[in-house]
Amino acid sequence: MPTYVYQCKECGHRFEIFQSFSAEPLDTCPECLEVALRKVLFPAGVVFKGSGFYVTDSRSKPSTSGKREGSGDKKDKKTDGSSNGAASKKEPAKAGAENDG
Repeated sequence: MPTYVYQCKECGHRFEIFQSFSAEPLDTCPECLEVALRKVLFPAGVVFKGSGFYVTDSRSKPSTSGKREGSGDKKDKKTDGSSNGAASKKEPAKAGAENDG
């Protein structure tokens, strides 16, 4: 059973009580007998464990050359694209030759 903390809005009396989840919340203060109780809520502590929860987990490794990471990417992509295009043109020709034979 969880422990709940209640505080009276009228007299400020604060106390803890064990209640089940299905029990109705209290509304009458045991000190001043006024109908002015409210539950006091506390933030829950959360602990994140494992990789991916820290800012440094998603960062890439810093380059040792001192250049920006995106500076050489365009040249690499153009070179890769031309070689891939030539390879893709040769593959259908080979496939057609295999079907003929």
